[in-house]
Amino acid sequence: MSIKRNWRRAVIGILTVAVLSGCSGSDEQTETEDSEIASASSEEITSEMVTSSESEETAVVQPENPEPLVYAGELELPVTGATGYASVGMDLKATADVASETLSALEAGTAFEVLEEEGDWWFVQTATESGWVQHLHCFINLPDVIPSIIYDNTNTYASKFVSSGKAIPGITGEALYDGKAYNMRLGKITDIVPVLYSMSKKIYLAQQAALADGNTLVIYEGYRPYSVQKLTVDALTNMAAADPEVMAGINTPPWDTNWFIATSVSNHQMGYAIDVTLAKIDAQQEIVIGDYAATAITSYTEYTMPTTIHELSMASATFTGPVKSSSPTAWLQATLADTMNEASILLQRYCTDAGLTPLASEWWHFNDLDARFATEDNSSKGEYLLDATISEAPTVD
Repeated sequence: MSIKRNWRRAVIGILTVAVLSGCSGSDEQTETEDSEIASASSEEITSEMVTSSESEETAVVQPENPEPLVYAGELELPVTGATGYASVGMDLKATADVASETLSALEAGTAFEVLEEEGDWWFVQTATESGWVQHLHCFINLPDVIPSIIYDNTNTYASKFVSSGKAIPGITGEALYDGKAYNMRLGKITDIVPVLYSMSKKIYLAQQAALADGNTLVIYEGYRPYSVQKLTVDALTNMAAADPEVMAGINTPPWDTNWFIATSVSNHQMGYAIDVTLAKIDAQQEIVIGDYAATAITSYTEYTMPTTIHELSMASATFTGPVKSSSPTAWLQATLADTMNEASILLQRYCTDAGLTPLASEWWHFNDLDARFATEDNSSKGEYLLDATISEAPTVD
């Protein structure tokens, strides 16, 4: 590991405390407005050339700084330097081989920096040790590798969960868990949005399709702690017991409560689900992260969707009835609900063309069933909070 990495890790705790102590809470959110679907193709992004000025003392012309690289992998930025997490307990190995020496056992939820990728393995650095892990069961922090997406995890500062348009006591407007941290890689406080690594590559494809049309994904949540899931289920159940309208919204056949907020461990805890909407890009700019060029969306307008996000009732249904959520193809024969509008259908196309599967009861929810099937023998139960990053800027050295 380089001296620069060690120095950064030594001061990251101090920087995090300093930044968070001066943070007023939530970032100002971009106001949602009605907008027509953008049809124009995306503008070609060019890299800005940065040059050094001539030294007055030596009168020697300094060479130009290298032009930022455009990453050509399966994500917007290399995974090296990004924060990953053990979604389940896993062995830290001496080499990239299951038969190699086990250095230690990582607990589920352990954060680490990805230093190198070799086939199905990552060489990682935790807070105390380094070694190899199989990335099949690892989460990746999405903002580290797809920075062009807008991330707005409202459940970390003011939950948008409602049911039949009504606030859920103890849930709506509340910060349900900690999920923001100072990110050294990005140079700012950002949302922590973990998903299984294999899923991140499909999300990247969906975002590239959106960008080509002048649009962007807006992700509201990936991993959700089970404690938050349970808290929301209990609050909604109690509310429905006292309010017939809310009860009808979540328990009118063929629908039931479990379609709108899972009553047991859900795919959010397992890491193969995202809650996402779509926005029109109003302004964007090129930024440099480490040695690489990236796109930052600086202004956007969310499209009007069938309901507000996280409306827990059948008003949010994607299809006219339930569709087997474990089938990658059953949704293709389903009938869209009358409420599905042009924007929500476009969002669905971006995601499904990328290999994700829609959830019948929520227009905003998409699953990666390939990731589910690959990890179902040992999947996350969501019994931990992911509230820290140890990311570094990606470099070519």
